[in-house]
Amino acid sequence: MDDHTPAGRPTARPRLLDRVRDAIARRHYSRRTEETYVHWIKRFIRFHGTRHPRELGETEVTAFLNHLARDRDVAASTQNQALSALLFLYKEALNQPLAWLDDLERAKRPARLPTVLSVAEVRRLLAQIDGSRWLMASLLYGAGLRLRECLKLRVKDVDFDYRQILVRDGKGGKDRVTMLPESVIEPLKAHLVRVKTLHDKDLADGFGDVELPDALSRKYPRAPYEWGWKFVFPSHKLSADPRTGAIRRHHVYENYLIRAVKRATRAAGIAKHVSCHTLRHSFATHLLQSGSDIRTVQELLGHSDVSTTMIYTHVLNKGGRGVKSPLDRAEQPRAAYRAHSQKPQRMGDVTVRPVSSARRRPGNRQLRAA
Repeated sequence: MDDHTPAGRPTARPRLLDRVRDAIARRHYSRRTEETYVHWIKRFIRFHGTRHPRELGETEVTAFLNHLARDRDVAASTQNQALSALLFLYKEALNQPLAWLDDLERAKRPARLPTVLSVAEVRRLLAQIDGSRWLMASLLYGAGLRLRECLKLRVKDVDFDYRQILVRDGKGGKDRVTMLPESVIEPLKAHLVRVKTLHDKDLADGFGDVELPDALSRKYPRAPYEWGWKFVFPSHKLSADPRTGAIRRHHVYENYLIRAVKRATRAAGIAKHVSCHTLRHSFATHLLQSGSDIRTVQELLGHSDVSTTMIYTHVLNKGGRGVKSPLDRAEQPRAAYRAHSQKPQRMGDVTVRPVSSARRRPGNRQLRAA
């Protein structure tokens, strides 16, 4: 069979990035993975003066990854992400698997502890959010959802009778069951009534379908129009699917909640670095603090290994692993501290004198006698 069209013209070979996207689609990788891999492949090509990757090899890949670690000072996870993208490019798209990269300088992976809010801080944070954003933030904290899991939540996966949420296609493509907080049930039901009204309007306008995973839309042609498959948090406007061009209503964009959490953090006066994932960290930590079994928390979070869940035990023993500071154990002469605080102190050219109090505590009498 020759490589020509019926008109006699030779068929054009697929462009490099189209071959990468096709290989990703065949393996059912997520759209986020596709965007990430394409991003790093483009950066790799630009780094080497727009030369075609087929002309490059292990030496050029190592040079690019070393540049990220040495010159760009990227995190270890970022360098690993770029490495995965380039390994996929050469193995799956170019059919030129790379040999071992012996001279690769690996970015160091520091031991990081997650930021965790106290219960009081969570209350203050949620008090600054309203509407559907409050519902989403409440599910992140109350059910331990990741941001993407919350965005992709479907109506059929919320079980009000069993008080649980079925998380489909979570991290690593795994499903799991987590709790549905009692406090969000009635607000969530009212929210779904409004979403159903929006869905009915889309159907009346000739739209109303939704993206389905894998090939379910071909197996069940009417499923995209069914209420159960709709996103719990749909976008406020219709948009074109980047792959098929179909006009439909997708879920809300990530920044819809990310920006709301940032604004709420500032309004609540919380000095910690808070992101949407901080609410998931707080969910796990507060469950362990309340006495929940670590294996149960592991299942609710969807961790494959309990060692991943163990990181949330760092705040269970308050104050440096439960060890009391020697400063707190020492018998400090508080009277001597007060006497010292009453002395004028010299700060540069200015003498700072203590402010006398009109009402002295009973202990000050013994202080003056001493």
